[in-house]
Amino acid sequence: MRLFTVLILGLFLFASCSHFSQVMKSNDYDYKLRVADKYYADKDYGHAQQLFEELFRIFKGSEHFEDIYYKFAYCAYYLRDYANAENLFKGFVENFPNSNKAEEMDYMRAYTFYKQSPKVDLDQTNTTKTIGFMQAFINTHPGSDKIKEATTIIDKCRAKLELKDYKNAQLYYDLAYYKAAGTALTSLMNSYPDSEKSDEYKYLIIKSDYQYALQSVEEKKGERFETVVTQCNEFIDRFPESRLNKSVQEYLTISQNNIKSLKNEQVKKAS
Repeated sequence: MRLFTVLILGLFLFASCSHFSQVMKSNDYDYKLRVADKYYADKDYGHAQQLFEELFRIFKGSEHFEDIYYKFAYCAYYLRDYANAENLFKGFVENFPNSNKAEEMDYMRAYTFYKQSPKVDLDQTNTTKTIGFMQAFINTHPGSDKIKEATTIIDKCRAKLELKDYKNAQLYYDLAYYKAAGTALTSLMNSYPDSEKSDEYKYLIIKSDYQYALQSVEEKKGERFETVVTQCNEFIDRFPESRLNKSVQEYLTISQNNIKSLKNEQVKKAS
């Protein structure tokens, strides 16, 4: 039974390939277009793409060209060739700016960058491009029913970029590069001032600055513990309801005690 199934499947594939070869050899372009449309409707985008690629040149400037361009672009998209799809979606808008499909194509161009946005640990160039192109879409089509979806995608991309920046800062901290960690975290807070995790970022700045002060040479410790005190006071003022307040208060007390001890040592040495 299994052998019979394999044989039937093999015959079907052979017949399918044979039919496609015959279509490709045909000089009847109207017939090829009908077959290409049938492949597209059946979601056989590989075969449809091959036919549309030839018909793209043949029907350029004709009444069929817009529909061919539209489907050719989507073939690349459905085949996950996003770089080519992006170029085709862009080309469609440039060639048919007044088409009732131009808005859709403009959105899909932005969406191809979103589809190419990688895991958070990898280069986020396409994530950044997604934000830019989605925002451009919103600005260009303020009445579009895609505005809500575009806004949601922008928020997701910003969250991904925020997480990547946070992981980079956390890596500096884990590697004991405390000054670099503090700088990275400060930049993170400036880039995402409305983040729900702002108190966590500020707390990590305090921890980084504290460790940096501990590692400093004696003559630098005082001013660097003062920096920790300033950071702690800023935290308490900005995040009075944070669950991290108790821990911040501990860093504040320890830093103030270190400053007092350093001053006492200076007095002893002076006398």
